[in-house]
Amino acid sequence: MPDEVRVIGVDLGGTRMRAAVLDADCQIIKRVEEPTRAHEGPDVVIPRLLDLIASVMPGESEVPVQAIGVSAPGPVEPQTGAIVAPPNLPGWVDVPLGRIIQERFHLPTWLGNDANVAALAEVYRGAARGHKDAIYITISTGIGGGIVLDGRLFEGSGGLAGEIGHMVLLADGERVSSLEREAAGPALARQAVARIQAGESSIISDMVKGDLSTVTGKTVGEAAQAGDHLALELVARSGRLVGYGIVSLMHVFNPSIFVVGGGVSTLGDLLFTPMREAVHQQALDPAYWEHTPIVPAALGDDVAIIGAAILALRRMHIL
Repeated sequence: MPDEVRVIGVDLGGTRMRAAVLDADCQIIKRVEEPTRAHEGPDVVIPRLLDLIASVMPGESEVPVQAIGVSAPGPVEPQTGAIVAPPNLPGWVDVPLGRIIQERFHLPTWLGNDANVAALAEVYRGAARGHKDAIYITISTGIGGGIVLDGRLFEGSGGLAGEIGHMVLLADGERVSSLEREAAGPALARQAVARIQAGESSIISDMVKGDLSTVTGKTVGEAAQAGDHLALELVARSGRLVGYGIVSLMHVFNPSIFVVGGGVSTLGDLLFTPMREAVHQQALDPAYWEHTPIVPAALGDDVAIIGAAILALRRMHIL
C-alpha cells in the first residue's frame, strides 16, 4: 500500500510554508519550504504557495499524487476549505484556499486547523500513538489544540472546536483573560518587560542590550535556561496556567494522554514540572491524572505536514 499511494501535505504558517510528498505510512519522500512573508497578503502569498506545491508534484514516471491535505492557522472552516481570519496571517479573511488549490491541481483537497492536524499526527505517528482519546496542546506564539476522541478528530458542529488557548482562565473584576493571553510566548515577553520596567533585575536586559522592545518569548526561555530568577518565575507561571487548562480538559474529556508541543514546550522540565504539579493539585481526583501522561510532542517541525497528509489519507479512507 505505501508504494501505491502518494499525498501532498502542505503547512501554511505565519513564518514558513512547506510542502511535501508522503506515502501511506506518512514517510516524507520530498520536502520543500520557503518563508511565507505573510505581510505581503494572500494575493501575493497564494501564487507562491501554489508554485511550492507544484515543485513537489511527482513526474510522469512516478506514482501520482491522489490528494492534498493542508494545515493552516485557525480558525478555519474544514467543510468549505476556507481560512477565516487567523491572527498571524494579516488580511486573510474568508480565503477559500482549499478550493483554490483544488482548482489548480485538479485533486481533492482538504483543509484543517494546524493544531487539529498536529493532533492527528501525534496520535497516528507520534507521542500519542496507540491512544484513541488524546488532546494535543501547542504553546508558541499562540496556544492551540486538537482533540481526538475514539480515534477521530473532534471538530464540533461547525468545525471550529479545539481552540484551547481561548478558554477563559482568569476573571478578576473587570479583567477577563484567556490561557493564550496569559501563558503563550508573547505573554512571557510582555510580563518580563513589565517587571523589568518596574525595577526588577534580570539578565534579559543585557541579552537585548537594554532594548526591551525586542524581548520575545524565546528571550525569556533562554534566560530561564540560564537560571535567571525572573524568567524562571514566568516560565513556571506559564506551566501552572497550562496545567490549570489541562485540568479543565481532563474533567470534560477524560483523555488517556496529553501531548504538549510548540516552541515554548522545548523548555522541558522548566515548563512541564509546574504544569504537572498544577494538575495534581487541582484535579478533582487522582483518577483523572494518575494513568494519564502529559508528554512532549515527538514530530518536531514536520508535525503539520504529517498531520495534513493524515487528514487527506483519512478522508480518502486509506488510514
